[in-house]
Amino acid sequence: MECDRQKRTMPDQPNQNRQKHMLVVDDNHDLAQTYQDLFEAYDYRVTIANNGVQALKLILEKDVDVILCDLSMPQLEGDMFYTTVERVRPKLKQRFIFVTGNMGNPKYQAFLERVNPLVLYKPVAIDKLMAAVEGVFSQPT
Repeated sequence: MECDRQKRTMPDQPNQNRQKHMLVVDDNHDLAQTYQDLFEAYDYRVTIANNGVQALKLILEKDVDVILCDLSMPQLEGDMFYTTVERVRPKLKQRFIFVTGNMGNPKYQAFLERVNPLVLYKPVAIDKLMAAVEGVFSQPT
């Protein structure tokens, strides 16, 4: 039996009629699981990737509405993951939220100054995290 495969395209904005899909990219499994539990309670569909390599594979296969990403990870760090996503799925660059414990780290400072993304520093309050995620959906594309 033959089936047609249509190329999936990234929507400009999340479809309000479907469940919002969040990609959590963090090598700290417990923290990623906490994010998943929190956002699933608010009716998000959450996928976890332990590093940028896994996350890149996922965004090439699935549509995501928001990316919650750590900076310091094994294999492909958050800054390099972002740079790669910027090339292969440029519309997603407006959907990144970096959550990191690396405040002022010179290793990431030049990247953060160049890209000027939304960054939250650990530990982050739940209300600030929720507001940041909801803010992604209110941004024009």
